[in-house]
Amino acid sequence: MSIRRALLVIDVQNEYFTGNLRIEYPDVRVSLPNILRAMDAAQAAGIPVVVLQHIQAEDAAVFARGSEMAALHPEVAARPHDLRVEKRLASALAGTGLGEWLRARDIDTLSVVGYMTHNCDDSTVRQAYHEGWTVELLADATGALSYANAAGRASAEEIHRVFTVVQHTGFAAVLDTETWCARVARGEPAERDGILASHRRALGQAG
Repeated sequence: MSIRRALLVIDVQNEYFTGNLRIEYPDVRVSLPNILRAMDAAQAAGIPVVVLQHIQAEDAAVFARGSEMAALHPEVAARPHDLRVEKRLASALAGTGLGEWLRARDIDTLSVVGYMTHNCDDSTVRQAYHEGWTVELLADATGALSYANAAGRASAEEIHRVFTVVQHTGFAAVLDTETWCARVARGEPAERDGILASHRRALGQAG
């Protein structure tokens, strides 16, 4: 059975490069080239590319409508895409009509790149999984921020690592861009892990 992928390029906007939410881990000098590589590979393979753009009110502190920080990164904006979608919520599938567009094209697998690992990517991955899609997350084509609040403190590296480990237990197959491009070229699916297997492995009970 052939795989019908779509590549979701989530919120690769100036806010994450020069604005108030600068991606910390992986460094954007790693993630942006991988995002662009995935877009080029998808284009070459005939995989639909969907570019998402998070937009808030004109007076918002981040992603303000019409602002330079809300604009797509110029290298992403310059590349061809099949659909461009504005969103106001974290998930690319929440209130955007994207799901209907994907189903009309018989897409069964969503490959996710962009920002942030723990917010819009995670929300999209989980909603897509619950709605029945197979999901892939390209871990080196995403990125996270550090946080500190009443619940505690976590570095960007910790957040990125924990979220991708959890996602790989069932919500998504987590892999790097090079591996994804190779699987796309061969028409192969990516493989995800499971909760029990991941837990047993952590306890040293499984290989």
